[in-house]
Amino acid sequence: VNGPALSLLGEREPAIYGAVTLDEIESSCRAWGEEHGVPVCCFQSNAEGALLDFLQAERHRASGAVLNAAAYTHTSIAIPDAIKAVNLPTVEVHLSDITAREEFRKVSYTAPVCIATVAGKGFDSYLAAVEILLAWLAGA
Repeated sequence: VNGPALSLLGEREPAIYGAVTLDEIESSCRAWGEEHGVPVCCFQSNAEGALLDFLQAERHRASGAVLNAAAYTHTSIAIPDAIKAVNLPTVEVHLSDITAREEFRKVSYTAPVCIATVAGKGFDSYLAAVEILLAWLAGA
């Protein structure tokens, strides 16, 4: 589940976010899922409400979520409330190391309701998050 401006990956501040597009990330995650027998559904929206609607709609189909809430990480109370409400284990993911950036990015409202956070590994952050989620589900 991907939040605002992530649809511009590959052209948006490549020095921070890299040259990989969201389509490439999603394709890699789907391919990883197929290889491991795990269906992967991807979604992106710039609208906070659409992210909430997606989490709610998928709550009975999904076993967990990988979430890059982007800027909403640092501003939204609704997204962590939605994660708690849908009761899906969620891994927070960020391409950049948010703890090494601007002060406001060091605060994550989503981290406290997530089972883990992966940040600063670029494209590999997503695959690491999927692996963490699957390991958690296997032990749950």
